[in-house]
Amino acid sequence: MKVGIENCHLTYCTNIHPGEAWQQVFANLQQYVPVLQARLAPQKPFGIGLRLADLAARELLAGDSLPQFQSWLTRQGLYVFTLNGFPYGGFHQQGVKDRVYAPDWSQQERLDYTIRLVRILAALLPEGMDGGISTLPLSYKPWWQDDQEAGERVLKQSCFHLALLTAELIQIRRATGKLLHVDLEPEPDGLLENAAEVIEFFQGWLLPVAGAYLAEHLGISRESAAAQLLHHVRICYDTCHFAVEYEEPASVFARFSEAGVQIGKIQLSAAIQVGVPAEAEKRRLVSERLRPFAESTYLHQVIERRADGSLSHYPDLETALPYLEASSAQEWRTHFHVPIFIHDYQILQSTQDDLVKVLELLPDYPCQHLEIETYTWEVLPPEMKLDLLASIQREYEWVLATLTTSRSRQPAAPTIHSVG
Repeated sequence: MKVGIENCHLTYCTNIHPGEAWQQVFANLQQYVPVLQARLAPQKPFGIGLRLADLAARELLAGDSLPQFQSWLTRQGLYVFTLNGFPYGGFHQQGVKDRVYAPDWSQQERLDYTIRLVRILAALLPEGMDGGISTLPLSYKPWWQDDQEAGERVLKQSCFHLALLTAELIQIRRATGKLLHVDLEPEPDGLLENAAEVIEFFQGWLLPVAGAYLAEHLGISRESAAAQLLHHVRICYDTCHFAVEYEEPASVFARFSEAGVQIGKIQLSAAIQVGVPAEAEKRRLVSERLRPFAESTYLHQVIERRADGSLSHYPDLETALPYLEASSAQEWRTHFHVPIFIHDYQILQSTQDDLVKVLELLPDYPCQHLEIETYTWEVLPPEMKLDLLASIQREYEWVLATLTTSRSRQPAAPTIHSVG
């Protein structure tokens, strides 16, 4: 739904609902979305952040499934403007861990899957707004960090595939007038995980390498190819991920803007953060509070910060916990998406403050797509689990209230008095 920022749309990501086949996805949409619309925006168009696995995308493009879905959206007053194309396959009720990165952007399967999503979004996207597809940060860094040559091959092949995808997006815009972009989503231990790595990739790989491919493929100049890449390849700024990296939102937004890197989507999410106490007994208590979050489905990367500002990384909370008692860190942040309306949970906190900062920055760094993305309801500790529909509604209400508060803090425009 539209919110009170110019041409800005808010939704939640349907990756929180289990289901890999299209009929499962559609059943979830029918169960949850009309009820949320009636509660939050009755009689107004209501946007959907659609997550489709490769299986669902193939099924939706077969037969008359897509026209039938379009008709249902129209009848219900719903619209789709963003897709989650990060997980290719299974995402719920199974061990996902680092398999969420496969196939990565060096593989043909990732390109083919994303093109299927592009064609679906091009058909569903209403006139007058752009559409985005969030995707993985190229690959998973630990797969390649001990083999520089292999890592460079992954980067080069990813650039080739992003160039081919950009050519498809250019063709769609020429044919339909619709602007679509793919939004790379940095996260801890992704091949792109922070602002510096994003800018280095754009300047050192995407523009020169993908630009050369695209220029040759389309018969255009390198300058034109670079401009098209910056238009169609953007960043999905997940507020949980950047908070785990201890990156200040204002700094990241400014650095991206200076480098010409656009933010195509902001995912509204919060991570776990906790101060590391000096006393051994209190550290054991922190460890006990964190242990229920060390579950077996998803990766929950941990980054600790020491007094001098230096950072250390752990690949998963489960592997990090044995090091807590002897750690020299002052703070731990954990990639576990917790409800965005919770700031304090027993002795743990969330990175909600970073999310508030991002929402306050929107007037100066506008982004058209806001997507609530707490996908961990199934694996939260039992005492944090609430009714799913009520929880989604509560997240919407928190975002809307925070946006209203942020706007009220903005300085009023100066009054201009005529002279004479």
